[in-house]
Amino acid sequence: MKAAVVAVGTELLGVDRLDTNSLYLTRILESYGVELRRKAVLGDDEQEIASELARLAAEVDLVLVSGGLGPTSDDVTREATARAFGRTLRLDEGALAAIVARFRRFGVAMPAPNRKQAEVVDGATLLPNARGTAPGQLVTHGRCAVFLLPGVPDELKGLTEAAIVPWLRARWDGSGIERRVLKIACVPESGVEERIGPAYAEFGREAITVLAKPSEIHVYASAAGDAAARTERLDRMQARLRELIGDPVFADRDEESLESVVGGLLAARRATVATGESCTGGLVAERLTRVPGSSAYFLGGAVAYSNQAKTSLLGVAAELIAREGAVSESTAAALARGARERFGATWGIGVTGIAGPDGATPGKPVGTVHLAIAGEDGSLTHRAAVYPGDRERVRWQSSQWALDMLRRRLLGIGARA
Repeated sequence: MKAAVVAVGTELLGVDRLDTNSLYLTRILESYGVELRRKAVLGDDEQEIASELARLAAEVDLVLVSGGLGPTSDDVTREATARAFGRTLRLDEGALAAIVARFRRFGVAMPAPNRKQAEVVDGATLLPNARGTAPGQLVTHGRCAVFLLPGVPDELKGLTEAAIVPWLRARWDGSGIERRVLKIACVPESGVEERIGPAYAEFGREAITVLAKPSEIHVYASAAGDAAARTERLDRMQARLRELIGDPVFADRDEESLESVVGGLLAARRATVATGESCTGGLVAERLTRVPGSSAYFLGGAVAYSNQAKTSLLGVAAELIAREGAVSESTAAALARGARERFGATWGIGVTGIAGPDGATPGKPVGTVHLAIAGEDGSLTHRAAVYPGDRERVRWQSSQWALDMLRRRLLGIGARA
């Protein structure tokens, strides 16, 4: 089966929005052995969308269209699809009633523009959207099936799981491309590349992909063929890559994050954590509390930005700050111990640094950060670093290293330089 993915939205042609929906849909297609022949990003132009859909319907078996199903005048995917295939639009009373009911559940009347979302291409199958107001549609033209999906990622994923995956599964011969991931914390891309070199020789360079972001690397192993062959090969590849990379690997599933892994380790040990943060402004605490169920192990945190706050909230001695400086190993240690003691936690995390762009002093450039993990046994782990990048990148890397330091303490793994 051959397919195409079309992302609709003038905003996607600018610099402020990324088309992440196409990446998600591509992975779904690959897993069911569908060959993706074309991707397109189009603005909100009815004629351009119609022309592209008409051309694709003659070339491929499946077209997935995201975006342009909203209630505003620039949402023209429905109109463009009808034009492409010589159809008309009709108002679906059932769809309209569902939209009205959804607004009523939120205690408001449906605005008049939302009526447009109940318009259906003649002959199309309506795809209920449990996560939003815009239903999807399945339009069949000759041998080609065209799915119209909302552009909101959460809604698109919901409709994909409910409608597209069953459609693909019913036509699947068992072949496809499957990927598995290993997530690595706080190792540079070049360091990962150096470690996994032997795996390239064993499995082929084309089967292994390395994707990098600040202080986190994802290594993907891919395999094609039937399900049994894929599983056998991926098991071997994943085991070998994990062996080569070692303890920096913190997860082997897409849905896992560093904060969720740390949370799972804390919960399994019935341990708790508290934070004392300066330059990260509560980012470590925010990441920990992103995880459902984090109240079982996260007791609280203090954003002690000023020196006075460090002293009054977390008991950092004013004399220590005056002597060592607010950005120092001693202050980070005091923040970690103060957070642990004030909140009664098993573990305390302390972060202090210069996120920039201002604030550098002699010997302490922008990006200088001190991190500390304090245990209830009095033990302390410290790291000093100068992180590259702008303010947000420095803050993110600081939070990443802090969480990984705690992960390593929980696992009994030695600290890294």
